[in-house]
Amino acid sequence: MRSSLYLLLLLISTACLPFTKNEVIEDWKNEILLAEMDFAQMAADEGIPKAFLYYAAEDAVLMRNNQLFIGKGAIKNNYSSLEKDENVQLTWKADFVDVSSSGDLGYTYGEYTYTYKDEAGNSQSEKGIFHTVWKRQDNGDWRFVWD
Repeated sequence: MRSSLYLLLLLISTACLPFTKNEVIEDWKNEILLAEMDFAQMAADEGIPKAFLYYAAEDAVLMRNNQLFIGKGAIKNNYSSLEKDENVQLTWKADFVDVSSSGDLGYTYGEYTYTYKDEAGNSQSEKGIFHTVWKRQDNGDWRFVWD
């Protein structure tokens, strides 16, 4: 009888565990993927500068053309000449996401396409690979700290 009671208590206690560590990690990965997708959608809908400023952490670092832009102020200055320009589009999709076991840092990478009109009005495209490091903020939101 005692072993049956112990077994019953063991089953009840393990059934009450909300998630396994793997399930929690998968949830965190999905949160990062959703942030990445929302980021890309905002860039398409509202412009590249607005999206990059919104999704950047205060201490974010942006690397463009072998130059670092450190902090939101520098990122804003980098994009100051590029308002919502109908002739410029940036699209991307994460092909991979991972997250730390503590759930506070993650990263994505995938392919991007930068499309613009040249001086003659012809559409030009540049393709490449992006890598973004994401950090969970104090309020639970994910913001990039490296792009």
